Amino acid sequence: MDKWDERFSEGEYPTDPDPSPVLQAYVDTFPEGRALDVAAGTGRNALFLAAEGYDVDALDQSWAGLDIIEERADETNVSERVETILADATEYDFPEETYDVITISFFRTLDQLGNIKAALKPGGVLFYQHHLQSSPPATVGPSTNRYRFQSNELLRSCLDLTILYYEESTEEREGRTSATATIVARNTHGGTQSYPQRHWE
Repeated sequence: MDKWDERFSEGEYPTDPDPSPVLQAYVDTFPEGRALDVAAGTGRNALFLAAEGYDVDALDQSWAGLDIIEERADETNVSERVETILADATEYDFPEETYDVITISFFRTLDQLGNIKAALKPGGVLFYQHHLQSSPPATVGPSTNRYRFQSNELLRSCLDLTILYYEESTEEREGRTSATATIVARNTHGGTQSYPQRHWE
């Protein structure tokens, strides 16, 4: 059994995790249409986007995680808007200019990021959040820095897009420290851009 199948099957990860507050705050500024959630896990982003009216492809290598997504989609009456894809995101052949929104949460995939960005339609938006290296070391997420972003690494990887939001931050969760980098970027180019008004704190 794949390690993620085992973790999801044994309940090591919550089956109804909340989406990022940043994603929740910015979703109303995103273009409507079709979305892709990369390394969807148990549906943190996929089900939220489906509830917001998107047709969502939820991609993950774990059948157990995808089963949870399908069950939760049925329970929340969004199953008609959620399609699960059993595939390894590190090897998947992403279709070009297909998605209006792409989300990635807590999955390091810089080797595939160019192909993921190419899957955005013109004007499409990428949301990406992942664990960050920090000092003192964060205690939530990967046990080593190998699978964490360095400071500004995610930002530099998205400079070919229009950056709408970027933040590196730490947060205390039940006595443990989480360090994350979060970006919202749009597939547009040029020196003059429109930007959504920030309306959250």
